[in-house]
Amino acid sequence: MTDFTARKTLVIGGSRGIGAAIVRRFAKDGADVRFTYAGSHDAAQALAAETGTTAIKSDAADRQAVTDVVAAQGPLDILVVNAGACILGDALTLDPDAIDRMFDINIRAPYHAAVEAARHMPEGGRIIVIGSVNGDRMPFAGGAAYAATKSALQGMARGLARDFGARGITVNIVQPGPTDTDMNPADGPMAGAMKDFMAIKRYATSEEIAGLTAYLAGPEASIITGAMHTIDGGFGA
Repeated sequence: MTDFTARKTLVIGGSRGIGAAIVRRFAKDGADVRFTYAGSHDAAQALAAETGTTAIKSDAADRQAVTDVVAAQGPLDILVVNAGACILGDALTLDPDAIDRMFDINIRAPYHAAVEAARHMPEGGRIIVIGSVNGDRMPFAGGAAYAATKSALQGMARGLARDFGARGITVNIVQPGPTDTDMNPADGPMAGAMKDFMAIKRYATSEEIAGLTAYLAGPEASIITGAMHTIDGGFGA
């Protein structure tokens, strides 16, 4: 476990799945955790009660809402951006408005949240964004727009790492492969195809993703920045 005692932490997109596991891990390790949610009110309130954290309703697709919620927390020690959308299908028939909303959530929200957090983040702060192995590899049809959003995070992290490096603030991307969540369950219809691509033929758990995130937020990772950290069972190998 990492000692995050009194480290002020904001998780954007924390009510379910990987986000909830991150909230639980950081709270268990002593952090002062707040997290946002959009539609999962009951899940968010239950998680907040379970972990002693604070749930904040905020739409990650709304740039002003994102920057407002970051600014309202005051100086943050750790920012984790987990909010994400996944739209797959024939590029010729997908709803352009839905694709633009995915771009807002997957690219614009992490960028604007990171910049706003860095305005007041103390020396040695941590910015971590949950991306996807699909930023490196898209092995099936229908994922062009989603993969584009995850690849964009890579350039963002490299650039912001240089922008904030003089203050010891690190910027990293965690890139999960297939992970057992309600969006992509380990026994779901896509599981067989996903496991075929993997060297270790099982889905990751949300807790494993949270563990890597905690490491990157901890003192041993103070020299790691501008990097992509793939945790995918060899999906992209």
